[in-house]
Amino acid sequence: MATVGASRPGGRTARTQIAVFEAALAELVEHGFDGLNVEGVALRAGVHKTTVYRRWGNKGELVAEALRDAADSSLTIPATGDVADDVRAICHAVLDTMRSPAGVAAVRALASGGDATSEIVAFIGDFFDDRVRQVGPVVARAVDRGQLPAGTDPGLLFRHAAAPMYYRTLIMRERLTTADADLAADAAVAAARAGVFVLPVGAPTPGDGEAT
Repeated sequence: MATVGASRPGGRTARTQIAVFEAALAELVEHGFDGLNVEGVALRAGVHKTTVYRRWGNKGELVAEALRDAADSSLTIPATGDVADDVRAICHAVLDTMRSPAGVAAVRALASGGDATSEIVAFIGDFFDDRVRQVGPVVARAVDRGQLPAGTDPGLLFRHAAAPMYYRTLIMRERLTTADADLAADAAVAAARAGVFVLPVGAPTPGDGEAT
């Protein structure tokens, strides 16, 4: 995801951007997306509201850029030699992301109206696409070792490992533990070993392109 982790401008512009992004995430956590407004962000950041409006055209663009700036674009890709342990480690990383300031803000955005904003939907889509690309080598190595069937789709495996954690956080409003992350990982690996995530060559991953 090229925009995540991009270098920041220097000097006063950098300080203003950092202050505005931090204020936007704080306002998002405190008030939710529907309750967030540019005036509140500007007040918290200590800048004039025209500065914010001039740089970011609307609050959806502002929040999406703040989330991109704060998001960690890389996973530490595990290589334990066992796919079950690898996927558990990935799910632990997902859980850590969900607990981070940016992760909490992203969850709040999705749960409070941000899912209807094209900029935030695009950020979430890019973020997960990047995660799927990073998980690909884990699946490839597992297939080479004979731990998963050939043709296992990394996108499906990752989605079905991560989705229960997001569902339980967003919909059920549960506070998850590492044991919950392990359960999600183990269920996804069991399904993968059974061939549930094997796709014919050239077939698109179910769900791709449906979220807009």
